[in-house]
Order: sequence, then structure tokens, then C-alpha cells
Amino acid sequence: MLKKIVFLTGTRADFGKIKALIQKLESHPNYEPFLFVTGMHLLETYGYTLLEVQRCNFKNLATFSNHTHETTMDLTLAKTMEGFSAYIKEVAPDLIVVHGDRVEALAGASVGALNNILVAHIEGGEVSGTIDELIRHATSKMSHIHFVSNTKAKTRLEQMGELPESIFVIGSPDVDIMFSENLPKLEEVKAHYEIPFEEYAVAMFHPVTTEVANMEAYATEFVTALLQSSKNYVVIYPNNDLGSKAILKAYEKLKGNPNIRVFPSVRFEYFLTLLKNASFIVGNSSAGIREAPYYGIPTINIGTRQQNRSLHEHIVNVNYEANEIINAMLQIERGVPEDMASYGVGNSSELFMANLEEGSIWNINHQKLFRDY
Repeated sequence: MLKKIVFLTGTRADFGKIKALIQKLESHPNYEPFLFVTGMHLLETYGYTLLEVQRCNFKNLATFSNHTHETTMDLTLAKTMEGFSAYIKEVAPDLIVVHGDRVEALAGASVGALNNILVAHIEGGEVSGTIDELIRHATSKMSHIHFVSNTKAKTRLEQMGELPESIFVIGSPDVDIMFSENLPKLEEVKAHYEIPFEEYAVAMFHPVTTEVANMEAYATEFVTALLQSSKNYVVIYPNNDLGSKAILKAYEKLKGNPNIRVFPSVRFEYFLTLLKNASFIVGNSSAGIREAPYYGIPTINIGTRQQNRSLHEHIVNVNYEANEIINAMLQIERGVPEDMASYGVGNSSELFMANLEEGSIWNINHQKLFRDY
């Protein structure tokens, strides 16, 4: 019997993680994947990345705007649940798949659990900073099935009372793409985005919701560091969490600078090519913690947003002061790529499919049980 599987995406980042999984299912006769697109994808300010999703030509694609004028996460959560609830009642899926630590993922998991539909959470059991960690763990508790990156994440979920037989280690799906032979060439990426620099760094700075009162000052220091360093930068807009407006306001000072190219968004594969060839990455994006070390790219990690995440010798942690950020730029040097084995070997989509085909996940109890650790 054909299984219907709904994926939910709210950002350019989580779409990059799940795209290979959807493509795998689309070519399989036993599954019918559906994609619910919401969040930043539908915002013009952040590049309207729905276009990137549409380029994949998925058969079943639906959109829903969860934007609220107040842009607070609780209202976004509520509106996403309302829209997704209506959608899953129309589709009647056998499984809902969500990823990571965004409010859209929590909305999807909550709707599934409350409607007695199996929910699978990708990359649960990991640690991160600020409110994101709470959202990730809450999403895991609302999910029945866990596709995790490594055994450390599996252990954390078991500590949270999740059943071992519901946790499957498949690696991180973005590794499938990171080391793909199909990534675009740097020349192609530079031509597409009109990037004239021979050498450049990537800059990405996201709001920290628990420090929103200070975001204007933090963003000003970040922009000051970029301008005073006199290096070339590819700057990519932040996510749309509370505090993003302060960052975008600070970015106004970057416009017209010949050393800086600013983009609302960059296609995931194109971004990986840019990162792979950058001198370094600066800011507080998870790309600096997760992807950059495995390309051997140094990271200047600013502030608390990535606190407690896995650290590597290529990462220099600094506070928000411009002088400290600039000083860190003098210390870094490109290193040897890290061993990627801790996040898989590029076969996450195959392992994902194998677990669906093996069949035991379809028999997992919809009524969740707690396992004492």
C-alpha cells in the first residue's frame, strides 16, 4: 500500500537537509512524498526561497504563509499549527517528517502527535544555544521516531526517556550534499551571484532571542568589524527570529561597499561551494560549527548562539566586540578538513530509505511510552 509522507520546511537551512530525502522517495514506487512550505521561504525580505524549492519540481507542494506582523515565535508557532493542521487533514499522511530546532518543526510535530499521526524528527538529540535547544528537545518529545546524526545524539534522546528502538542513526543529511560531485563550480557560483572577489570570507549573523534587547548593539559591532577589517565578504541575511530587524538595519551600512556583497539568501548547494572556498566564516551560524570544520575552513564564532555545540580546533570563540572579532581574524588559518564520520559518510538518504523499507517504524506505538534511564 502506498505510504504518504509529509515533509515540512520553514527555512533555506532545513530544506537543504531534507531535499535529498524527498528526492529519494519521489523515485520510489511505494511512497508518495508531500512538501509543506512555510516560514522564511515565503518572505520577500529573505530572498523568497520558495523559488529554490519550486526549482526541484516536486510533485506535491503546498505553501502557507505563517508570517505575523508581531514576528514573535509564539504567534508563528500558533499560526503554523493552524495551517498545517488543515493541510494534514486534507492529505491524511502516514508519516510527518520535521527537522531541527525551528518553531515550524515544533508546530509540525505537535499537529502530528495531536492527530494520532506518526512523526519523525531529524537531528534531534543535539545541543545548541538559546531558545533553539528548548525547541529541539520539545520537538523530540512530540515525535515518535528519531533519525539522528550520531550515537551521542542517540544517547541524549535515551536520557530524555525515548525508546532505543525508535532511534535510528543515519548521519546528517547535508553531508550527502556537502561532498557530492554535483556541487556547482566556484566560477559558476561567482558568476551567478556577481561576486568579483578572488579571496573572500562568509559572514552570517543571526539574532539571539534571549538577548534581543542587545541585538542592535551586537549587530553594530559586527558590522564595524567587517568594515574595519578591509577584507572581502559575502554577507547573507539572518533568519527572521525576533531581533532580525536590528541586524538588517545595521547591514544598511554595508550597502555600496566595494568589498562586500550582501544577499538575502543563497541556494544551499551554491552556499556550500562558497563556504568550501572561503578564507573563513565569521558570525554565529551553525554552518561555522557544523559544515565549515569539515571543509577545513576556520570559524570565528561570535557570542552565545552556538554555546555547547561541538567545537573543533578550527573554531575561535569571541565576544561581540568589534576589536576582538578583528583580532581573531589575525589568528586563524586554513586547516586540514575534519573527519566527517561523526555525522555520517554521505549516505543518509539511503539509510533513511532502508529504515522505511525495513518496516518496523510503521509499527511504532502512536501512544508514546517513557523509558526510565
